Amino acid sequence: MSKFNTPSAVVVGPDEGLSLWQPLPSRGYIDVNLMPGNMPYDTFSSGIQVMPPGCHIRQHAHAQNHELIFVYEGTGICTIDGVEHKVVPGTTILFGRYAQHRIDNTGTTDMKLFWVFFPPGLEDWFQAIGKKRTPGEPMPDAFPRPDNVGAVMEKMRFVPPAAQS
Repeated sequence: MSKFNTPSAVVVGPDEGLSLWQPLPSRGYIDVNLMPGNMPYDTFSSGIQVMPPGCHIRQHAHAQNHELIFVYEGTGICTIDGVEHKVVPGTTILFGRYAQHRIDNTGTTDMKLFWVFFPPGLEDWFQAIGKKRTPGEPMPDAFPRPDNVGAVMEKMRFVPPAAQS
């Protein structure tokens, strides 16, 4: 039987994935749990994001990827192509290619998101802008995105924010 006909499974426990602190305006951290480098599949990557109150994921879109998010803790607002949607635990969001989106944690507790990115690549973005995190360590002081963030966005085929009116 070929490797493609052999069932495969991967189990990644808490604090076993790649963990990275995130710069402003998101802060918090990312755990990348599944990516082509640690599993037999190359069609997606997935993990979690923890975003403190008052922080947000900047408006952007993706030219070659779809992004699926499941909110399992916290509350906020998700703006997609200018339309605001209330976000509560249990909310599932799918961003298709070119959908301009932003997520704001408007609550008083951390917002926790499970994400799937397909095809994979979001893990490359997080590694390019983040700083290595050891689970359990205190959150570092806020830090800015790297100076080359525009080049990283272009390489990742992120679509810059649409003009604000």
